[in-house]
Amino acid sequence: MSRTSASPPTAGSEVSAVPAGSDVSAVKTDSALTHGLKQRHLSMIALGGVIGAGLFVGSGAGIASAGPSIVIAYAISGLLVMFVMRMLGEMSAANPASGSFSVHAERAIGPWAGFTAGWAFWVLLSVAVGLEGIGAAKIVTGWLPGTPEWAWVALFMAVFLGTNLAAVKNFGEFEFWFASLKVVAITLFLVLGVLAILGVLPGTDTPGGADLRGDGGFLPNGSNGFIIGLLASVFAYGGLETVTIAAAESENPVQGVAKAVRTAMWRIALFYVGSMAVIVTLVPWDDPKVAAVGPFYATLDHLGISGAAEIMNVVILVALLSAMNANIYGASRMACSLVARGQGPKRLGRVSSGVPRTAVLVSSVFGFLCVLLSYWRPDDVFPWLLNMIGAVILVVWIFIAVSQLLLRRRMEREAPEKLVVRMWLFPVGTLLALAAMAGIFLLMLREPDTRDQLLATGALTVVLAAIGVVRQRRAAAVKN
Repeated sequence: MSRTSASPPTAGSEVSAVPAGSDVSAVKTDSALTHGLKQRHLSMIALGGVIGAGLFVGSGAGIASAGPSIVIAYAISGLLVMFVMRMLGEMSAANPASGSFSVHAERAIGPWAGFTAGWAFWVLLSVAVGLEGIGAAKIVTGWLPGTPEWAWVALFMAVFLGTNLAAVKNFGEFEFWFASLKVVAITLFLVLGVLAILGVLPGTDTPGGADLRGDGGFLPNGSNGFIIGLLASVFAYGGLETVTIAAAESENPVQGVAKAVRTAMWRIALFYVGSMAVIVTLVPWDDPKVAAVGPFYATLDHLGISGAAEIMNVVILVALLSAMNANIYGASRMACSLVARGQGPKRLGRVSSGVPRTAVLVSSVFGFLCVLLSYWRPDDVFPWLLNMIGAVILVVWIFIAVSQLLLRRRMEREAPEKLVVRMWLFPVGTLLALAAMAGIFLLMLREPDTRDQLLATGALTVVLAAIGVVRQRRAAAVKN
């Protein structure tokens, strides 16, 4: 095993290899990419990953199941996400790479692990691009009835394909302004909500705790309802990982990812837990509008905010377009990193003018094919595709936790100065996070809907792991 570099890496510098040369190939990827992202871009990418359509829309189903206890559900899952981001931040600040957790998994566990985590995440992001395009198109066709959804998806895809084919700073600028709009929207919502709760918003009275205690109490549907809400809250947090991928193309990768991860922590609590607390305090949890049209719209409508539906539609549209842009970026960089480490077809990893354009194009085309499948095979292939990616983020989190558990000891021995960000309560914190993830898997097995997702994701993971192991053994045989 070779010793790591004695000084922390800077923008454009090489990160020393630790085992098996995996970092050397990661460096080839990152040195070919440009460093066009500024700290403000990274900070907003981190924030944009926190505030997504899952918060604005998906939280409605969780509230309808868990009632006021959804606040506790989001607090528990938010704590888990904070631990995961802290672990990922520790590894990414020590060794920034566009492959992020895939590179860390390869260094810690082996090439098969990097292959599995990386390609599973690529499939997740590419399919998500199509889903977000469909969601955005539905909003626009609501404003312009009679226009075809697929045409809007194609337009959005073309715009973000063009953005990501150009310099990385263009992606950063798009995400900066998208995230800024989302931050302003959620901040205004929280301010209005707190004013209404205090009874100082014109036309409102202090609600007290009536909605928290009434209609079945804090746990209206018992433990089963809380479990459904907890599972819904876990998957609403996906998207934070992109900031560690983007850090490799920033001006100061180490400082950038460290600051972005740290500032994202308290914002998770503020935006997610805070907004859930405001909603269930102001609006009865069993209000049909909460699940039907979304909890944020239901709250604004309850407060008498005129045009609440259109306001939320604009915010959700921005969130969906932001996610499309970020996911095309993340998928292309992950694919490029995998190819640079010998984990994919070489043509996919071609970098031109600092941009992996082939990977951008293939990721976007794959996403658009998913859109076409939603029209061609809506009853079999498309639902199967959705189930397949349902629990991928949990698989990725497990790879992150195991990688951090193994790499932390190695860094403490070989290069302690690279531990710019440290995981809390190590190793207890990491082990607790792994136990929580195992618990979530068991809870998913209890519920029929999530059980199908877990089994489909498990099948995808097993297939990718098997391919990864075979490739690793063949590489070892050739080397010997």
